[in-house]
Amino acid sequence: MTPDLYNYQAEKPFSQKDLVTLQDYSQDEIYQILGKALDLKQKHKAGIPHPYLSGKTLGMIFSKSSTRTRVSFDVGIYQLGGYAVVLNTGDIQLSRGETISDTAKVLSRYLDGIMIRTYKQQDVEELARYSSIPVINGLTDLFHPCQVLADLMTIYEKKNTLAGLKLAYIGDGNNMSHSLLIGCTKVGMHISAACPENYTPEPEIIEKARKNGMVTGAEVLVTQDPVEAIRDADVVYTDVWVSMGREEESAQRINQFATYQVNRELFSHAKHDAIFMHCLPAHRGEEVTSDIIDGPNSVVFDEAENRLHAQKAIMALLMADKDK
Repeated sequence: MTPDLYNYQAEKPFSQKDLVTLQDYSQDEIYQILGKALDLKQKHKAGIPHPYLSGKTLGMIFSKSSTRTRVSFDVGIYQLGGYAVVLNTGDIQLSRGETISDTAKVLSRYLDGIMIRTYKQQDVEELARYSSIPVINGLTDLFHPCQVLADLMTIYEKKNTLAGLKLAYIGDGNNMSHSLLIGCTKVGMHISAACPENYTPEPEIIEKARKNGMVTGAEVLVTQDPVEAIRDADVVYTDVWVSMGREEESAQRINQFATYQVNRELFSHAKHDAIFMHCLPAHRGEEVTSDIIDGPNSVVFDEAENRLHAQKAIMALLMADKDK
């Protein structure tokens, strides 16, 4: 049973230093983030100032281009009373061979937190290891934890629960599928993933999700059959077929994923009140048809908005002084 997250009372004080992957977080810590996000959203809508990070500075490292991550973190730290410094990798010494450990130690002397959006998960892990300040994973090829926290927040807003719901993921076994497998099973949501052969999620991540499910009661299904995956789903989720950095595989992927399009026929196998989600950007006519993503069941723009509030909660919990 999911508690009332609008009035969530933490079981333990929040003690995480970084957000590298949600696998590191307990259910209680995830609920604390979601509860904080819902509270900050209400304050923002009501025009109530919440400068929990007054005077703090967030460094944002970008190896991958971004719309939602860049704008939501930049606006979020500002609304929390702090400042953002954008650090494109071409503008800092990482691009000229400075080690991640040296970069981490130097930035720790200047900043109060770091958000990094990059390719290798190990780079985020190394940055967190050598930083004395919080490090937030803004996206890697393996995980996208900030997006999934925004997704869970959105699902809770629409369904008033998380535990016991079924989320069906249709498409590429990429960083979104990995983070959804971890995030859903941490909060007791069943998850089914339908992916073409050779495009399934990493086996070790599936195993971690199944172990999470043994604790929370969440069931995990990985299949090649999209109808099997989507049947009776409360939430239907998809992502682009060609992730950033894999553009050379575009023609091959579009051919192999053709039967995994979320269209009206496939969506009809979900529950009648199922919501449709997509982390964006979307390619209408490929992974999803316009009548689905722009239809009445779609919550993709609520989901995008909640990146702002979820990430503000992450920053507030990680970066604020403990007495705030």
